[in-house]
Amino acid sequence: MRALVVVGVLIVAAAVFVIVAVVKDHQTGPVAQGGKCAEGAVMANAKLPTQQEVKVTIYNATNRTGVASDVANDFLSRQFKEAKVVTNAPNPPVNKAGDVVAVIRFGPQTVGAAWLVRAYFLDQARPEFDKARQDDKVEIILGGKFKQLPTTTEVNQAIAALGNPELPEGTCAKDEG
Repeated sequence: MRALVVVGVLIVAAAVFVIVAVVKDHQTGPVAQGGKCAEGAVMANAKLPTQQEVKVTIYNATNRTGVASDVANDFLSRQFKEAKVVTNAPNPPVNKAGDVVAVIRFGPQTVGAAWLVRAYFLDQARPEFDKARQDDKVEIILGGKFKQLPTTTEVNQAIAALGNPELPEGTCAKDEG
């Protein structure tokens, strides 16, 4: 009889604990910061978009010709909204990008889009955030270590591993409402 009473008390205590935890859980998402921007911070769109919403500009900083065109075609076949190739990379990264897979440059409007593009490089690309950028495109500068884009399954696994987009320093979440 005592054992049943102890088990009953434990069940009631566990139920109360779970109810309190659920009621007091006030998670608003990984990018929310209390609804107000700090002084000097810029509003950033950290919503993870679909491929159909993302525009990319691709630069070839490798010593292989045609790589940027091949990557642009891969992105277009994967339903990206736009994938343009530009011949010369602006402000090439250190060592002419020879020591990296890719460099991803983006601004406040494309934080979520850049997060998605990172998954297409299995999080091996170096992100470069510029809070002064006002365009809606993500720049991809292919580096010397770039071989090829991963399979769809590998991209999906990379998206899951990356989780929700994180806001760069000096930004706050754009109000989606």
